[in-house]
Amino acid sequence: MPLELPVLTVANATLWRKWLLKHHPSSPGIWLTLAKKGTTTPTTLTYQQALEEALCFGFIDGQARKKDEVTFSQRFTPRTPKSTWSQRNVNLIARLEEENRMHASGREAVEAAKRDGRWEAAYAGSKSAEAPEDFLDEVAKVLKAQKTWESLNRQNRYVIYMRLAALKTEKGRERRIAAFVEMLAKGETPVPQKRGLEDVTVEDDGVGDEGAGKPKKKAKIGKGKSVGTDDKDDALVAEPLELTRTTRFGRKAPGKYE
Repeated sequence: MPLELPVLTVANATLWRKWLLKHHPSSPGIWLTLAKKGTTTPTTLTYQQALEEALCFGFIDGQARKKDEVTFSQRFTPRTPKSTWSQRNVNLIARLEEENRMHASGREAVEAAKRDGRWEAAYAGSKSAEAPEDFLDEVAKVLKAQKTWESLNRQNRYVIYMRLAALKTEKGRERRIAAFVEMLAKGETPVPQKRGLEDVTVEDDGVGDEGAGKPKKKAKIGKGKSVGTDDKDDALVAEPLELTRTTRFGRKAPGKYE
C-alpha cells in the first residue's frame, strides 16, 4: 500500500522555500496546500510559486486533489532518477539560474538529467506538442485510423504523444505505433472522450485485414472507449504530474506536516 504523504500548509512562498531548505534531504514528499485565485488565508502560495521553489530543490509537482472552497492540494515529491522533464520546466530552470535561486540539490537533479539524456529529451506541453512524423505516416495508411485521429481532442492526442515520447527503444516504438493505429482503426481512444468523436462512416480500405479481397464494408466510429496496454518495456514512465492530472483523488492525508 503506497505511503500516504502528510499535509503541509504554509502561509506564503517564503515559508515554502524555508521548509524545502530544511526538509528536502529527508522528506518523501507532501501534499501542499495551495491558494485558489484571490485567496489570502490560510495561504497565499500559488501553484506557480510552489513549482518554482520545488524545482530549485529537486522536487516536482504531482497529482492535484480537491480540498475546500479557497484552496486545493498538490503533491510535491523528490524527482526520481528516471522521471522525464517537461520543456516548461527546462525553461523555468534557466530563469531560476539567472535569478540565482537554484539550490545545489536542484542543480544535481538537472545535471543527472543532462548526463542520461532526459534533459535533451524534454517533452513539449499539450499546447505545443506535435505528433511525430513516423506515427502520422502509419496512421495515414489506414483510413479508419486517420478518421478517428482527426476527431481526437487535444487530451487524447497528448496522451499518444507522451506515450511515444517515453519509449526507449525503436522496437518498442514500432510496437506502440502499431498498437495505436489498430486502436484508432477500431474507433477507440486512449482515454474516454465524450465529445469530438463524430459518428462518421468510412469505407474499409482493407489495409492489414484478412478480408482485404472481400467486398468493402462499412465501419462506424462511435464514442471512444479507454484502451490499456501491457508491454512493460514500452510503458509510460513519465513523472505522474508533470503531465496532467486526471487521476482519481486519494484519501485525505491525516494531520499536518510541521
